[in-house]
Amino acid sequence: MIIKQLSVFIENKTGRINEVTRILADQGINMSAFSLAENAEFGILRMIVSDTEDAASALKAAHFGISANDVLCIVCPNTPGAMHQVLEVLAQEQVFIEYMYAFSQGDSANVVIRPTDVQRAAEILSAAGYGATGL
Repeated sequence: MIIKQLSVFIENKTGRINEVTRILADQGINMSAFSLAENAEFGILRMIVSDTEDAASALKAAHFGISANDVLCIVCPNTPGAMHQVLEVLAQEQVFIEYMYAFSQGDSANVVIRPTDVQRAAEILSAAGYGATGL
């Protein structure tokens, strides 16, 4: 349920995301999930990859700013209201969520959550029956 996520800081310039994906491809590293958020000057590419350490090393060598954080990755049903139920479990326990992203595949949805207290949130969700993903 708790996995490592890389955050890559990228200048808002054409081709910078392509550089990240080229570096990962050259290293044989797969991106399982990602989210890109931006502001006027830079973007943050958050991603789950097949080899966090090698990806971080390769991107640092190419002068990208990198950070690695623990996040939660859970599976919930891909049905109306399922995400609300997950969030309600966390809200009832006063868990604050910094950010999250999700994607669905068939009958299930994979959800990446960055709460302020990852370990506590993992325990709460596990007790509520939400399982880990295969990411």
